[in-house]
Amino acid sequence: QVQLVESGGRLVQAGGSLRLSCAASGGTFNNWAMTWFRQAPGKEREFVARISWGGLSTDYVVSVKGRFTISRDNAKNTVYLQMNSLKREDTAVYYCGATSSYSRATMRQAIDYWGQGTQVTVSS
Repeated sequence: QVQLVESGGRLVQAGGSLRLSCAASGGTFNNWAMTWFRQAPGKEREFVARISWGGLSTDYVVSVKGRFTISRDNAKNTVYLQMNSLKREDTAVYYCGATSSYSRATMRQAIDYWGQGTQVTVSS
């Protein structure tokens, strides 16, 4: 059983930066591809970014490309999401996910474990 705990979310002004962290426990971290999803009020949870088990492959939703960077530290069992040039439309609860399938990691149904989420609010 894998447990995921996100942190780092807060209120930030548009144009600012945040780094989210997701600490994993209870499993072999480098066996899992890791993802970030987000859910804004009244909307479905959407894919944001994914990273392969070794960190060599990454992928992003178009709306965050060039602004967000996903990374992982397998020695610390932690995945990060560096978010720059934040926009109001980035406001959401951000969820960390672990999956055995990097190729399917953009799909909610492919995520094996979820964290509890961390709130990111971007003000104008």
